[in-house]
Amino acid sequence: MEELTLKKILKRVLIFILLLSLFMFLNNSSIFTKDRDADPLLLAHRGLGQTFSMEGITGNTCTAERIHPPEHPYLENSIPSMEAAFENGADVVELDIKPTKDGQFAVFHDWTLDCRTNTEGTTKEYTMAELKQLDIGYGYTADNGQTYPFRGKGVGLMPSLDEVLTHFLDESLLIHIKSDDPEEGRQLAEVLAKLPEKRLNQMTVYGGDQPIATIKEELPDLRVMSKATLKSCLLPYFAVGWTGYIPTSCEKTQLHIPEKFAPWLWGWSEKFLNRMDSVGTRVILVAGDGGWSEGFDNPNDLKRLPSNYSGGIWTNRIDTIAPTFK
Repeated sequence: MEELTLKKILKRVLIFILLLSLFMFLNNSSIFTKDRDADPLLLAHRGLGQTFSMEGITGNTCTAERIHPPEHPYLENSIPSMEAAFENGADVVELDIKPTKDGQFAVFHDWTLDCRTNTEGTTKEYTMAELKQLDIGYGYTADNGQTYPFRGKGVGLMPSLDEVLTHFLDESLLIHIKSDDPEEGRQLAEVLAKLPEKRLNQMTVYGGDQPIATIKEELPDLRVMSKATLKSCLLPYFAVGWTGYIPTSCEKTQLHIPEKFAPWLWGWSEKFLNRMDSVGTRVILVAGDGGWSEGFDNPNDLKRLPSNYSGGIWTNRIDTIAPTFK
């Protein structure tokens, strides 16, 4: 009698597991999801700039000293490079900002000026007018210093954030705060708070946990991203997303998802994208493991995308991948 009862319990458990597995599959499969029928959103990292080898790269690597032979004349984070990115089909352009001595933001990537320019120190040691005198193409070389193809061509090309916002009046921008200083979040919030609501909706800000938390307090409707916001969304989603529930921490934010981990997301790709769309969140797929801003930079890279993928794509070569879609 006890053996018969045990068999019934095991049978019911097995049926429950099978039904639960079927539910999880159907609830997270894109098979029955209506095609999104849209081109991917193309995000141009630092505009259209010079690319470089990722081999052996570290946080201290001077990437200007290891660029590939130039195929175009543009230097990252400059207004001409952003114009070229939009002209080549970018939907969003990413740019980096650093504080200056006179309370502005310079659009520049590196922690110091040593690698790319003809001076040393940090942007905080100079006024914006002084930074305008620098040559941002000074340090670029593709042949270990035998030639410097952009030397003398980058004078005056470091813009302020105000210049970028004034120049691009109707384009979407992703602004990167390079530090973890909450004061920079406050300073940027003051700049963005002056924008009309429609323009503010075209802005996204990402960076260190502290400045992003600060800017979110000041501008709660602004789309933002940091490691903290990523974890607060994705960790609970991994736990309960199979049910279709979307954690409130996933609302109105941005997710940069490395392609290495994307397939492990419940509903990847179309159902996951639909879920994030429903809460006003933008999804950007980053190449590799997401460690060093790797992008989908040539047509062969695009073959790794899911079929009919229509989320965001991070690229360093908008000129080579946009023709596939535009």
